Amino acid sequence: MNSMEQKKEAFQRLLIIMDELRAGCPWDKKQTMESLRHLTIEEVYELGDAILDGDMEEIKKEIGDILLHMVFYAKIASETSHFDIADSLNSICDKLISRHPHIYGDVTVQDEEEVKSNWEKLKLKEGKKSVLEGVPKSLPAMVKAQRMQDKARGVGFDWDHESQVWEKVNEELAEFKAEADMNSDKMEDEFGDLLFSLINYARFKGINPEDALEKTNRKFIYRFQYMETESAKDGKKLGEMTLEEMDAYWNAAKKTR
Repeated sequence: MNSMEQKKEAFQRLLIIMDELRAGCPWDKKQTMESLRHLTIEEVYELGDAILDGDMEEIKKEIGDILLHMVFYAKIASETSHFDIADSLNSICDKLISRHPHIYGDVTVQDEEEVKSNWEKLKLKEGKKSVLEGVPKSLPAMVKAQRMQDKARGVGFDWDHESQVWEKVNEELAEFKAEADMNSDKMEDEFGDLLFSLINYARFKGINPEDALEKTNRKFIYRFQYMETESAKDGKKLGEMTLEEMDAYWNAAKKTR
């Protein structure tokens, strides 16, 4: 592993290269925070893919890509004298010290749940009007639901036992089924409530619902593509096969993954 001095030198190298690119590269000169935004989001998703794949080499590369974007934003801000990378780094350092009084102060905590609870309470003391203010509006709905539930739990708004959450899941499932049977306009609302309660139950079981669904998506992609490939070897086309024939290939795929 690199020493602290080597880490400092590597970060300084990135800052120097960023200055050089912003001054000399036509593409880099042209970029704005708005033009970089969608690229940054893409980079974060690529990091997420690498993490799910367990590919440490790709994780290393994607972390570098994201760091470049952070330095790029700070460079653009420095050109209008709003702030620079040092201001951003000092800001997060100050926040970490303030939000960890059990490390940098005289507060005692029993476990990670108490740490999370203190974190949310400290945010309110800092002037936040709502515990939910820190949840980005543009988050995917499933991730947003999980984050809102986490934050609500941080201030004590939560179920006491997972059995209560499971009862809520069954209650929402019954309500959705009732509306579906009636072909009601309320089906969407009830389905949303059902999903929200399932996400809540996943949280109690220590399951990340976004990760769980993505792994299922990947499993489906693998099995469907297996079905496409293997049926083609037998001279068949999916659109011309019966459901029973496709199920045979699907079941074969399940045995491999």
